[in-house]
Amino acid sequence: MIRTRQLAYQYPGGPALRFDDIDVVQGGVLLLRGASGSGKSTWLAQAAGLLTPTAGDITVAGQPLTALGKVASDAWRAKTIGFLPQKLHLSSALTVHANLAMAQWAAGQAQDDARIREALTALGVDELAARKPAQLSGGQAQRVALARAVLLQPKVILADEPTASLDDEAARQAVQLLQATAKRQGATLVIATHDARVAANLDDKIGFQPLFLGRGKL
Repeated sequence: MIRTRQLAYQYPGGPALRFDDIDVVQGGVLLLRGASGSGKSTWLAQAAGLLTPTAGDITVAGQPLTALGKVASDAWRAKTIGFLPQKLHLSSALTVHANLAMAQWAAGQAQDDARIREALTALGVDELAARKPAQLSGGQAQRVALARAVLLQPKVILADEPTASLDDEAARQAVQLLQATAKRQGATLVIATHDARVAANLDDKIGFQPLFLGRGKL
C-alpha cells in the first residue's frame, strides 16, 4: 500500500513541488502522469526513500518513510522496493545470471541460484542466463531488468517510463507484463509515464489510482 498526505518537495533554489494525496491498496496500481519536469521522478524517489519530503508524509508498504534514518532506509529499500529504471543499467561485463546475483549481493544476501532461475523463468528469459546484455534484444533486456527488480520479492515495484521507446505492440506487452508480474507477487505497482498508452493497456483496473502531476487531464 501507499499513502501520502500533503506531500511536497523543494529543491534548493527551486519552487516547491506539491502532490495530491493518494491511497493505493496493497497490490493496486498507481499511474503517475505528467510532462517532463512535472515531478514524476521526484515522487518516485520519495516513494523509494531516496529523498526525504520537505513537507507532508508518505507511507509505503506500512512503513512511514519520514521516520527512517539513512541506514534503516537503505535496508528497508533493499527488501521492499523493486525498481525498473528507464535506462535498464544492466552491467555489460556480466552475464544475465551474474547481473541478478549482483542484485542479491547489493542487498546483503547470499547468492541464491535457484531463486535467480525462478525469477528468470517467470519472465520467460531463463534460456538467456549465460548471455551478456549486448546479446539481448530490447524486449529481452527489459524482461531481464524486470526479473532483477522482482528478484527479492518486493512489496512495491516502481517503473520509470517503461514504454518510452517502444512501438504500440511492444508498449502493450510491456504494460501487461508489468501488471501480471506485480499481480503474481502481490506487489503494488507504480508506473511513472508521459505515455497515454499505458492507462489504455492496463488489463485490470481494480485498485487503479491515477495521479496527474502538472497541468492537464489524465
